[in-house]
Order: sequence, then structure tokens, then C-alpha cells
Amino acid sequence: MAHSPEFLKIVNASKARIRETDIAGADEILRKDPQAVLIDVREDCEWEVERVQGAIHIGKGVIERDIEKLVPDKSKTLLLYCGGGFRSALAADALQQMGYRNVISIDGGIKAFKEAGKEMEGGSVRTS
Repeated sequence: MAHSPEFLKIVNASKARIRETDIAGADEILRKDPQAVLIDVREDCEWEVERVQGAIHIGKGVIERDIEKLVPDKSKTLLLYCGGGFRSALAADALQQMGYRNVISIDGGIKAFKEAGKEMEGGSVRTS
């Protein structure tokens, strides 16, 4: 997907302020910290088609509104993913501004999970 220069500008500014990891790094974090929360920030329609097994859904459009109800502990490790890693970077930046101290965006998003052969779930079950 071709992104506009202004969108890429704000994504790159966010990426400069946040932590990112790849799939191997995300696996390691989830292995070491079973309390870490894997969050899919994609749109509802994307979530309903498929998602990474074990993820919860809080769309980027509502994450700032809903995160404190779903994850009140601001020290908890939050691993965010989207389609490719741009929206999750923007969401991670916003959560850090809200005081969340251990937020990590997964570079490559669901595409990278699928390329790594990770198990996907599908259907219309939602958690938010």
C-alpha cells in the first residue's frame, strides 16, 4: 500500500519515540512475560477476518478511550500490532503519552506474523 508523505511523516515521528520489535522479539517477550497483552489495533472488519491467536482487539480509533478499562495497569507490557506496523506505532505513541510505560509496536504487523507461520484465528468473536 502506498502511504501519503504526511502520514509517513507522523508515523516516523512516532517510531522515533517508541519501542519496536520484530516477530522473534515479540515471541521472546511473550515467553518471558506471560502477563504481557497482545493487542490488535486494526479495524473491526480486519479483526473479524483473522487475527493472531491469543490477541485481544482494541481498534486504533478507540484505544485511548478504552485502554484504561481493559488494561488499567500502566506498567503491564503491551505488544501492539496492525497490518504492517504503522498504526501500531501511532497507537503505541499515544499510549505512552497516557502514561503506559512498557508499550511495544510489532514491526511488520499481522503480515509478519503470517510470514513467520504463526497461528491465526478467524470468525466474528470480538473482545471489545
